[in-house]
Amino acid sequence: MPMTKSQVMTLLKENQNARGIAHWKKKPRPLKSYGIGLTQLRKLAKQIGKDHKLAGQLWKSDYYDARVISLLIDDPKQVTREQAERQVEELSAGMLAHVFASCDATLAKTPFAFDLACDWMNSQDEVRRRCGYSLLYELSKKNPRGMDDDFLLERIEHIRKSIHDEEMWVRESMLTTLMGVGKRNKKLNKAAVRAAKAIGPVDIDYGDDNNCEPLDVLKHLTSDYIKQKLGT
Repeated sequence: MPMTKSQVMTLLKENQNARGIAHWKKKPRPLKSYGIGLTQLRKLAKQIGKDHKLAGQLWKSDYYDARVISLLIDDPKQVTREQAERQVEELSAGMLAHVFASCDATLAKTPFAFDLACDWMNSQDEVRRRCGYSLLYELSKKNPRGMDDDFLLERIEHIRKSIHDEEMWVRESMLTTLMGVGKRNKKLNKAAVRAAKAIGPVDIDYGDDNNCEPLDVLKHLTSDYIKQKLGT
């Protein structure tokens, strides 16, 4: 029996996290929250199951947790390009961008994901560019039609040239993409390592409420694990 929106909201309330709520309230935010971490939300999403209609209802909630569940339970076969374009405008100042376009995102599993990534990476809109690169990172784990080495080499070069002129969260997505693409094969690894060396340190301010640090792409791409995996 499919769950209702009311049942999901009750489930979220039952799993609320006081520490998470306190952390959430440290800054003014457009959405309310039950303070539930992403790992726990993934477990709840599996419990709820895929449900496109319910996802649409939860997306209208003023609770961050409900919107995350919405993104996690949506059906990639039923998500449309029009829906994606609408939702990217409703990410609450980018707060939901990581779940929307990265973190094993439903959007990356849609048949139009690669075309969308290409369009958004070249968008004038900062949030779309951020999501476009996040999508490309997710797609770097797959082999969508059109995403060949030549395309990815061009994208590596674009990142090398433009990353320091980009908005902060776009820079973060670019770094993640560079890492993902550089893990695909020897040729791309060599190009990504060269780009990472040329780029150097990238400034990303995560604020004073967590211990996040910018991704060390060079460290990841030259690790013993990657060298063994690619035979470099």
